Amino acid sequence: MPLPWRENEPRRAATIGWCMRPLPPANPRLAVSPDVPDGGEELPWPDRHAGVLLHPTSLPGSGGIGDLGPEAHRFIDLLKRAGQSLWQILPLGPPGPGNSPYAARSSFAGNPLLISLERLAEDGLLDHSRLDDVPAFPADRVDFEAVRRWKAPLLREAFDRFDGSDAGFEHFREESRSWLPDYALYMALASTLETSWRDWPGGLASRDPAALEHARQRLAPEIAYLEFQQWQFYRQWQALRQHATSNGIRVIGDIPIFVAFDSADVWANQHIFKLGPDLLPEVVAGVPPDAFSATGQRWGNPLYRWDVLRAEDYAWWLHRLRHTFALVDLTRIDHFRGFEAAWEIPVAAATAESGRWILGPGREFFDHAESHLGRLGIIVEDLGLITRSVRELRDALGYPGMKVLQFAFGDDSRNPYLPHNIPVSSVVYTGTHDNDTTLGWFHSRSSHERERILRYLAVDGHDIVSDLIRVAYGTVAEMAIIPMQDILRLGSDARMNTPGQAGGNWGWRFQWDQVDPGHVGWLRDMALTYGRARP
Repeated sequence: MPLPWRENEPRRAATIGWCMRPLPPANPRLAVSPDVPDGGEELPWPDRHAGVLLHPTSLPGSGGIGDLGPEAHRFIDLLKRAGQSLWQILPLGPPGPGNSPYAARSSFAGNPLLISLERLAEDGLLDHSRLDDVPAFPADRVDFEAVRRWKAPLLREAFDRFDGSDAGFEHFREESRSWLPDYALYMALASTLETSWRDWPGGLASRDPAALEHARQRLAPEIAYLEFQQWQFYRQWQALRQHATSNGIRVIGDIPIFVAFDSADVWANQHIFKLGPDLLPEVVAGVPPDAFSATGQRWGNPLYRWDVLRAEDYAWWLHRLRHTFALVDLTRIDHFRGFEAAWEIPVAAATAESGRWILGPGREFFDHAESHLGRLGIIVEDLGLITRSVRELRDALGYPGMKVLQFAFGDDSRNPYLPHNIPVSSVVYTGTHDNDTTLGWFHSRSSHERERILRYLAVDGHDIVSDLIRVAYGTVAEMAIIPMQDILRLGSDARMNTPGQAGGNWGWRFQWDQVDPGHVGWLRDMALTYGRARP
């Protein structure tokens, strides 16, 4: 009988290897060595991969924020030299207040701040001289408001120079007609009215057809500019994606299950969300009280009307998945457990304590999605307090879950995040964007916990980051992904996000002079040593 803390083996494995075709595998399937007689048993794990977690905003560059230009292509080259085959990013959408990529204005649009001005100049849409006078932005952090103030006029200048003759623009508009018109109108109205869409006047909030048509005519120049932004974003992203593909690097995206209330998603699709007659959410998402929060977490996202979505054959979600997989090779679903059951909180409740679990669509949704889209390369975010039913759904679907080594050492040997308990069908991390860096995490532990960590790893702790990367690579998990901050051995000041902290998040950037060639070579050696890279 399996112990209750083990995730019952065997789990379906090699799902990601299957989904990562048609690129040649980053590592040939491991089999018996040539000196093993015929009939020898194959090794029990699939192709193994290694990768780096870094959002494009964290890339270097002179423009105050990472973008999709030359430095991003240089980063791809760095991944290849380091023996990596995966690049994991955060959601690419245009962030709302707080600059969180997990509270985007759209699930389909791209963040215009990621547009490379250098690429626009190469395309003749800006004079190169316009890029000579760059403000003195911080090199290690993004000042989002300062970047917006500087970049917006240059993006507008590029649009003004565009003569509209490029057939690619019209092709993009046609291919994006299911989301682009609503997004562009939403953003044009939001910038003009400067309020949440729910407070828009004259039938705009309720999407009266006559009011919408009048607004489209009145705001036609601004709408065209916003569509131009999206075209440039997608042109540059696809060029970067092709560079990654040609170098054997696959991109892992990120889909937050919930969307922001103040977004084009909700405004344009009100009927699929639990909104009242006043167009405000009736209930909101969050998680119940637990050991980390006595009152739980009240996120405030509107919840789905799954009965309506089911009646429409999950059309909006299928469109979202299809769109995402046109941009990335694999994707992580954030808060996957919401597909099994979501914590529903009355909108009037100040905390998450008075919520209740409401069942989601479960396996029916994913079976339906795969019947239309084929096998999906999905990674399950299954961190925190996860029930047996959520684990069973994940395992039945054959999607790998996440294992974070920073969560491994708080109790005893049965901890599911400890390396010896990690199953093959997993993605192992030292930490995620929500964690402290490994160096910061280790130094913030109690002396008792640090002693337990060092005893388990059998190290002296003088280079704990390298030790944890080595352990991650050595697990049987089919993918090992390390945050760029850990590659660079950085401390807590390089943390990307602190959950529950209102400001100061999402701004970290690295600089090329922080990249130690010795660490890059060491990382490649580790990837080769543990079968995660091509010789």
